This record gives sequence, C-alpha cells and structure tokens, in this order.
Amino acid sequence: MKIIAILSICFVLLQPAAHAAPKKDRAYYEGRGDVVWEIPTSEKKIALTFDDGPDPADTPLILDLLKQYNAKATFFVIGNKVEKYPDIARREVLEGHEIANHTYSHKYFRKNIPSETIQKEILDAENAIIQATSVKPRLFRPPGGFYNENVIHVSKNAGNLVIMWSWHQDTEDWQTPGIYKIVNKVSKNTRNGDIILFHDYVEGKTQTIAALKQILPLLKERGYEFVTVSELLTYRNSTSVDNTNPIK
Repeated sequence: MKIIAILSICFVLLQPAAHAAPKKDRAYYEGRGDVVWEIPTSEKKIALTFDDGPDPADTPLILDLLKQYNAKATFFVIGNKVEKYPDIARREVLEGHEIANHTYSHKYFRKNIPSETIQKEILDAENAIIQATSVKPRLFRPPGGFYNENVIHVSKNAGNLVIMWSWHQDTEDWQTPGIYKIVNKVSKNTRNGDIILFHDYVEGKTQTIAALKQILPLLKERGYEFVTVSELLTYRNSTSVDNTNPIK
C-alpha cells in the first residue's frame, strides 16, 4: 500500500510539468507563424526595412538611392507623419515599395498596455495610410520591438502579420554609431532571407544615407536582390501574406 501511495503522489506531482505552458519566446511565436524575424531560404533575397518615417529630408534621398540600384524596400511608417507628408508615402508606393504599419504615434507597447490602446494606434495609422495611398497595410512592426501575446492578437485581428528584423541585422543607425559601423554590421552578417533594420528618420544628422551608398552596391555585387518583406515571405511556403493592394 505504501508503494502505491508513493507512486500516486509522484504521478500527481509530475502532472503540472507534463502540462506546463510553453515558454512564449521567439521560437514559440516563430513556430506558430505569428511573428517573422527572417525567412529561411536558399534564394539570395533580402529585405531592407525603414522605420519611423516618412521624413521630408531623409526619405526622398533614400528613395533616390533605392531607385538607382533597382532596390525595393518596406517602409514601416508612423501614421501622424503620413498625415503630414502624404506625398512621400504616395511616392513610396508608386515606386514599388511596400508601406507597412508602425503605429500612429510611435507608442511603445510595454507590458500591460490595454488592448484598446494597441488597437487604436494600429487602426489610426492604417486609416492615415489608406487616406494617403489607397493601400491597406498588411504588415505591422511594434515600435522598439516590444511585443507580447496581446500585441500579436490585436495585430492579427486587424489583418496584419507582425514583422521584426534579423537579430544580426539591427544596424542601430538611430544611434548614429558611425557610417563604418553601419556598413560593417550589414556587410559582414548578410545571409539569405535577412530582414535588415534601418531608419529613415533619426534625431540629428543621419548616417544611414551615407551607409546605404556603400551597402547597396556592395550587396548587389555579391548577387543579392533587394525585395519587399511580403515578397520575401513568398520564398518560404509556411508563411505568406497578400501584398498590399489598393482599396477598391
């Protein structure tokens, strides 16, 4: 009887471990297809992404460079800036780039932020983008990379896939670390399917444009093609989204 009792206690104690909730980290969300950091692919395709614009000084110069090297990019825009500079947002779309949602006011979605606040930030930005470009964004990037189950749930309900960036391709250009450091970060770490993080707005004088003047020809010479995030997604069968289409 004692042996049976001991075995019963052990069985009960082991049950919580057997049914423990999974750790909700990158592997968890990546495995479910809820969040994308990069795309495993044998194709030499990479996605350049630009956050925090549009900016009247820097974004047009970046667009000029992208056109020069026949490169497509994805711009994660701020809704209230789109309202101020709708012509730049329209230019992004007209030149074949992808426009995506980066909230209305660049609000950080830290822990315990209400769902209503997240939803309003996403939808207000979406409305601003639609008003300016007649395009509904399908991708969302939370400012600062802050995400949790709530952010992902609200984003999915709004029809967006959450896009982050390759951890080895965070240029930290917003900190203006030096042109060489930005170029070195990208050029020494580039892999197929990378999503590279830049900013088309930074406080103070940008170093991103000067860095791009070296990065674009260098990677093109290595055989890489610069595509939008949505196009990059098509190279992995497990995750795909509808490209941003004009509102009918």
